[in-house]
Amino acid sequence: MRIVIALGGNALLQRGQPMTAANQRANIRTAADRIAQVVPGNEVVIAHGNGPQVGLLALQAEAYHDVAPYPLDVLGAETEAMIGYVIEQELGNLLPVETPLATVLTMIEVDPRDPAFAHPTKPIGPVYDRWTAEKHARDDGWAIAPDGADFRRVVASPEPRRVFELRPIRQLLEMGTVVICAGGGGIPTVYDEHGHLHGVEAVIDKDLASGLLARELGADLLVIATDVDGVYAYWGTPGQRRLEQVTPDELEPMALPAGSMGPKVRAACRFVRETGHEAVIGSLGDIAELVDGRGGTRVRPALAVAHT
Repeated sequence: MRIVIALGGNALLQRGQPMTAANQRANIRTAADRIAQVVPGNEVVIAHGNGPQVGLLALQAEAYHDVAPYPLDVLGAETEAMIGYVIEQELGNLLPVETPLATVLTMIEVDPRDPAFAHPTKPIGPVYDRWTAEKHARDDGWAIAPDGADFRRVVASPEPRRVFELRPIRQLLEMGTVVICAGGGGIPTVYDEHGHLHGVEAVIDKDLASGLLARELGADLLVIATDVDGVYAYWGTPGQRRLEQVTPDELEPMALPAGSMGPKVRAACRFVRETGHEAVIGSLGDIAELVDGRGGTRVRPALAVAHT
């Protein structure tokens, strides 16, 4: 079975944790332990987020004033390589030594006319108190938005349109390689009026990019691993309940937060509609169970769902 696993931010950093290399490696080690359970007998692709890591590199660049800060597409490439390196190491320590692993820097095309560029919504970097966030907004031209009781920088999050490295990713899978790619949603790129490809100041949503990747690879299953055990109806109320088996028609009308569960549901529903295969949203700690058909919120084509 060909499986695309989209790792949520908790696979790299728990909320409130200092962004140290040691903390991130410890979290990746835990994620690798779960993923290693589903590698035997399957073709596995791993995608992941990178928001805090991109934000940290941007902050570090501010301390050096002799050159202009690197743009977000370059920072995205740096974090893809860094995170892929750690995932490869931690998975390699668990899998048989003959199991090949590879990290593929992944460029993804977006539309330069995407309306997202006029309405930044994607949070990156650490959280700030109001005073610090507003200072960045004044001094650095950042767009900021609330994040719980704090604030974060937000940037444009255009829709992913095409995965440029699709052919080498497919070839690696066919050779039995576990592939880490589309980190942080991939490196956002556009064609200019001269037909030249270049990076753009944006961050692509990791779940939407993973869904595109899964569709273009012909995946049998899309697993969206996060820090909750599924999608809940009536979340935050006494009547909240986890949805178990649903169709896109049932899931899409739900009002879900654009910055968290919303893109996960969009990615899952589009994958199911366009491929006729299943997607599942659930806890990172339950990846083996999610692949086996147990736990999480399973999104299935309408004819495959039997309601009781």
